[in-house]
Amino acid sequence: MFVLQRMATTTGLLLHPPLVRPISPNVSTSRFFLAVSTQFAGNRNKSLYPRKKASGFSTSIAVATDSSAPSISTQNDNLVDTQKEESEKVVLPTNESSEKLLRVRHTCAHVMAMAVQKLFPDAKVTIGPWIENGFYYDFDMEPLGDKDLKKIKKEMERIISRNLPLVREEVSRDEAQRRIEAINEPYKMEILESIKEDPITIYHIGNEWWDLCAGPHVESTGKINKRAVELETVAGAYWRGDEKNPMLQRIYGTAWETEEQLKAYLHFKEEAKRRDHRRLGKDLDLFSIQDDAGGGLVFWHPKGAVVRSIIEDLWKKLHRERGYDLLYTPHVAKAELWKTSGHSDFYAENMYNQMDVEDELYQLRPMNCPYHILFYKRRLTSYQDFPIRVAELGTVYRYELSGSLHGLFRVRGFTQDDAHIFCLDDQIKDEIRGVLDLTEELLLQFGFNKFEVNLSTRPPKSVGNDDIWDKATSALRDALSDKGWGYDIDEGGGAFYGPKIDIKIEDALGRKWQCSTIQVDFNLPQRFDITYVNSNSEKKRPIMIHRAVLGSLERFFGILIENYAGDFPLWLSPIQVRVLPVTDAQLPYCKEVTKKLKAVGVRAEVCHGERLPKLIRNAETQKIPLMAVVGAKEVETQTVTVRSRFGGEIGTITVDDFVGRIKFASENRTTF
Repeated sequence: MFVLQRMATTTGLLLHPPLVRPISPNVSTSRFFLAVSTQFAGNRNKSLYPRKKASGFSTSIAVATDSSAPSISTQNDNLVDTQKEESEKVVLPTNESSEKLLRVRHTCAHVMAMAVQKLFPDAKVTIGPWIENGFYYDFDMEPLGDKDLKKIKKEMERIISRNLPLVREEVSRDEAQRRIEAINEPYKMEILESIKEDPITIYHIGNEWWDLCAGPHVESTGKINKRAVELETVAGAYWRGDEKNPMLQRIYGTAWETEEQLKAYLHFKEEAKRRDHRRLGKDLDLFSIQDDAGGGLVFWHPKGAVVRSIIEDLWKKLHRERGYDLLYTPHVAKAELWKTSGHSDFYAENMYNQMDVEDELYQLRPMNCPYHILFYKRRLTSYQDFPIRVAELGTVYRYELSGSLHGLFRVRGFTQDDAHIFCLDDQIKDEIRGVLDLTEELLLQFGFNKFEVNLSTRPPKSVGNDDIWDKATSALRDALSDKGWGYDIDEGGGAFYGPKIDIKIEDALGRKWQCSTIQVDFNLPQRFDITYVNSNSEKKRPIMIHRAVLGSLERFFGILIENYAGDFPLWLSPIQVRVLPVTDAQLPYCKEVTKKLKAVGVRAEVCHGERLPKLIRNAETQKIPLMAVVGAKEVETQTVTVRSRFGGEIGTITVDDFVGRIKFASENRTTF
C-alpha cells in the first residue's frame, strides 16, 4: 500500500473472474485504523471536504435576512466533532499478521460447533474455517433465529470458561471412518473421503467433542477472550456451494484478541452499514433493481444517471487525450465467435443460453474482447500503425445465481470500462506505463490516492514461449519501477495467457477494492490469428493488452456511494444547488436564479411548498451540497444567502458571484 502525495485538482478481459463480485472476496477490511468511537462517521478526503474547525461543525443554518424568517439549528448527521476524531485509534490485526488471532478464530469455530451440538443434538456438522474477520461453521439443522444465536453464545462462553484443552490426535483412515460412523456424521464421512494424506488428524476439545482438522488451534479454550467474541448472523449456504445439495445453516462469528479490538470492529461495521450503497441508493433515489424486470439488472434513476454521465464524460475525455479511439459494439454475437475465443469452453457457466435467430445461434456477450479483435482484423495492419488503442464502455451480461447478487457489487448486466492495446514487443513497457498514468489520473479525480499493487507472474500451466513471458513480465516490472510505485509479487498468480498487474484502491473506511487490472495476453491473438506486416513484409503476431481502470460503472458507482457516504463532492453531486424561498412570494425570483444557474451548467432546482426549516432539513437529508435561501431582502438586493453542507454558513452574495463560484469549484474539483 502506498499513498500518492499529490491530489488531483485538474483534470473485458479474457477468462478472468467477473469484475463484479460480492463484497466479501473483493473488499479487504482487515487492515484499517479505527477509533473506538464513531470516528469514521463522515470521514472523507480533506482536500475535497475541508471541515469547519476545532470546536466542531457549526450547527447554525444560513437563513435569509427576512424579518419573518425563523431561526433554526440542526445537527448534520454526517460530520463528527473533533473530540471523536481525536479518540484513541485501534489497529486491527489480521490473520496474516497475528498467528495467535488465526488460532483463536479457528478454535472459536470448533467451540461454536460444540455449543450447537450440545444445544441441538440432531444438528450435523460440516466445515468450520477461519475467515478474514472471524469464522463460520455450517450445520445441517432446522433454521436458526436471533434467540438461538444468544443461546449458542452463552454456551460458548461456558465452554471457554472451563479452559478445556485442545488435543491433537493422529489416527488411521479406518479408525477415523469407524468413529464417524459411530456418531452418524455423514458430511464428515464425505470430508474424510476427500482427504488424501495419511494419517488423519483429529482435534479434541477436552474429551467431549472432536472434529477432523489439521489445525492450528490455541492450547485451551481459556486462551480465548470471551469478551472479544461475537456471533453475527445466520445465512443459508449450499453444501459444497452446489445448489443441488442440501441448504445448510451457516453461523458467522467474529473474534479478536482484545475487547477493544472487537468494539472497534463493531463500530466499523456500523459505519459500513450507514454507508451501505443499497440503502443510500434508495434513500437518495439514485438507482433501483426492479423485481418485475429481474434480479441483478440495474435501473439508473435520473440522479444516478447524472453521476454516471459525469463519470463517462470524464472517462472519455481522458482516453481521447491519451490516444484511444472509442468504440461501440453489439451486445450479442454468433455463438461461433465465443467458440473461437474459448469462452464457450472455459466460461460457459457464466454465459446465458444461446438463442436461435433464423436457424443461427446467437449469445449475449460476457466480455468485449472478441469484438475489439474483430475491429482490429477489419484491415491489414502495418508495424508502423502501432500502438493501436481502442476503448469502450461496453455492457456485458453474466449469469449469476440469485443468491449471489449484491446491490451494484454483483449484478447480471453491467458496463465495463474496457480497453485493448495492440502493440509490438518493445512497446509493452511504454504502453503499460501509459495505462498506469491514466489509472492514477482518473482515480485521483475521485479522491482515491491509496493504492495496493500486485504483479502476478507465469503460472505452471500457460501458453506462450519463455522468451515472450520474460519480456512481458520484465516490461511490467520496469513500468512499475519507472512509475515509482511499490508492488508485491504474486509468483505464479498470472493468467494462463499472460502476466498481469492488479490495483486495489482504499476507501474512506480503509477497505480495499480491486478496480483496475492490466493483463498481457498471448492467447487471443493466436486464437483469432491476428497479424501485422513487419518491415520485411512478413506476417507477425502482435501483443494484446487488456485493461480496465474503474472495473465496471455499476460497481464503481457503488464504491463511490459508500466512500462518500452519499455526500458526493460538489462537482459530482447530482443536484448541486437547491434554491429555497422563505415564502411563496419569493418563488418567481427563485426560478430566475435557478434558470441562471442551469444556463451555465450548474445542476440546480427550486423546492417550495413547506416552511423553511423543513425545506432545509429535506435538503440536508438529500445531501444537497449548497442551499441558496431567498427572502424579501434577497429579492430586493438581487442576492442569495448561501449555506454549504460541508462548510456551514457562507453568507449573502450576489447571484452573479454565486454562479461564478459554483462554476469555478465544479470545474476545478474544489469546494465552494
